Amino acid sequence: MPEPPGAIPAVTPERVLAGLALLVPIVAMLWVSSYDKTDPEVGGVPFFYWYQLLWVPISAVFTVAAYLLINRDEKARKALRKAGGAR
Repeated sequence: MPEPPGAIPAVTPERVLAGLALLVPIVAMLWVSSYDKTDPEVGGVPFFYWYQLLWVPISAVFTVAAYLLINRDEKARKALRKAGGAR
């Protein structure tokens, strides 16, 4: 069923990218076999631990990116609604 002219799409590229940005850290942490080892050690800390700790700030970066994408999408939606209501 095609969307009527001027309709705001439910799925936008920004929302897809935001979803992917939130999915990357989840997949990285659930794929345990990729980091289930002790070598290489950093400062005496086995890989298993420092790899997981490294994902804390990386996850924060991905979360901020998702927030910014959704925020941008919401502003565009608001502008479309405002322009559509002015007609």
